[in-house]
Amino acid sequence: MEYIAKKDIAIPQRSLKAIKGDSGKVLIIGGSEDYVGALALAGIAALRAGVDWVTVAAPEKVGWAINALSPDLVVKKFPCKNFTEKFTAHLLKVEKSFDAVLIGNGLGLRSKKFARKFIRDSKNPLVIDADGIKSIGLHDCNASLLTPHLGELKLLLENSGISKKSVAFVSDRKINIQKRAIKIQELLRKKFPLKNIVILLKGPIDAVISKEKIAYNKTGNPGMAKAGTGDVLAGLCAGFLGQGLSLFQSAVNAAYINGALGDLLLKKKKGFSFIASDLLVDRGKVL
Repeated sequence: MEYIAKKDIAIPQRSLKAIKGDSGKVLIIGGSEDYVGALALAGIAALRAGVDWVTVAAPEKVGWAINALSPDLVVKKFPCKNFTEKFTAHLLKVEKSFDAVLIGNGLGLRSKKFARKFIRDSKNPLVIDADGIKSIGLHDCNASLLTPHLGELKLLLENSGISKKSVAFVSDRKINIQKRAIKIQELLRKKFPLKNIVILLKGPIDAVISKEKIAYNKTGNPGMAKAGTGDVLAGLCAGFLGQGLSLFQSAVNAAYINGALGDLLLKKKKGFSFIASDLLVDRGKVL
């Protein structure tokens, strides 16, 4: 099994004459009263990936908290505690000003109907994470990069009408990553042949899976099994996608860099005391 290496990472280049916006704008939709930090982590990660601009769309109180956490993020606030379907049309208009959208971080399952409708109707390349994944089936996706862990993948496949036998095989923790990835690729080809979908399955070895190819990533360590590291990963995906990279390449970049940052921190901290926000500092040292 070959693993992603530095040579496989594609970093978008900036023109010397670049102006703000030339390297992309990302919209992040999520947040609820219980989950604020996820949006801030994802937003800063997208900026660290190199994108020029990140706007976070969040419930009002969540939005003010994000303003306090970071001066680098633009925050669009909505008069609600949780997003409902009535906000879909407005956010679909907002997304037209952006190059990519990340949805799901901290969203909460009370916003399940909103997430499903937005994802179905969105015209932008999407990164779908966390509660966004739990709200949909693969038939709801268009140009989408999904970032599930194994439990979220199981629910996603159940929501997608996949047979119980196939779901049981894919979610069996005893199955090795190659067999699992090949089975997922087979399901994408047979069940969703017209969909442009990439799945970045998170685990001790990550798998980036499309209908055409599979890449495996072994950077990272057990210290990354902490709250927030997945939000950083999703933000990196969105940041690269917003700069014009493909769904697959964005996932390859994000998986490798996120894990490599974790490995760097393991050495610096001499143990597993690092936290998700530490991942946002040293991107330049791992490439």
